[in-house]
Amino acid sequence: MKLILSVFLLLSVNLVYPKPIDYFPVPATEMVRHTYFTLSYNEKYEEANWVYYTLTDSMVMNGREERSNQFKVDPLVPTGSAKSSDYTKSGYDRGHLCPAGDMGFDPKAMLESFLMSNVSPQTPDFNRGIWKELETEVRGWAKKEHQIIIVTGPVFKDNKGTIGKDHVLVPGYFYKIIFVPSGKPKMIAFLLPNARSDRPIKDFAVTTDEVERQSGLDFFPQLPDSIENRLEAKVELAGWFEGYAPSEPLVAQAKPAEKRVKSDLEFYLILVSVILVAVFFVGFWSRKRKH
Repeated sequence: MKLILSVFLLLSVNLVYPKPIDYFPVPATEMVRHTYFTLSYNEKYEEANWVYYTLTDSMVMNGREERSNQFKVDPLVPTGSAKSSDYTKSGYDRGHLCPAGDMGFDPKAMLESFLMSNVSPQTPDFNRGIWKELETEVRGWAKKEHQIIIVTGPVFKDNKGTIGKDHVLVPGYFYKIIFVPSGKPKMIAFLLPNARSDRPIKDFAVTTDEVERQSGLDFFPQLPDSIENRLEAKVELAGWFEGYAPSEPLVAQAKPAEKRVKSDLEFYLILVSVILVAVFFVGFWSRKRKH
């Protein structure tokens, strides 16, 4: 009986605290998992194809850790990542993909953000200008929405040559996609040229479908097609920037986590029923043999 109770309690914990979904882009080649972000490393170009992480309001509000500014080779990249020296006197900044400003809530998170696998060559005016503005905007959205998922990386088109002994490619563009999975799911994507710009951030909002076409990646393939197709096919500034109304009424959709919990519940109820029936028959036949 104690064994049955233990099994039941274990199943209950799995139902109450379901595992979060990882919406990793595809393809996910040469994946490297760090504590607070995951990336796909491109050995040919010596930088990430994409960096994926979750940002919450508490992470932003507890971001008091000072920048480490200690750029280091990523020891988890099997083929070896680029080196900080590749950027020295190149004329390009070591541009963060997962920003150090997002990782200030924890010393380890801050150190990991300075690994060279999380860095791409960016023009100084871009890195310190509109890219930084977008990063600041994203932190504001994290506080507003409580939890957001971010995928960011380079687009290898109209490239600007290579730098350093490792021949790190200088991308022509960078993208950033922000997804709110809870409540009424919403998504916004940006595609920016690796150059100075005085235009407002919203001018660079594009569909996620467009980023997929330019990058060759498939974003959020784990979503149900009905939700993925709706979110990725349009640019919706409402809910992100002030002064914009929704282009069409938002239809509440069942969250993937909710669907998974329902499916898990049905499975575990069947499993528990089978266990109880088995216990009943074992007890019944045991008593019958004694008599």
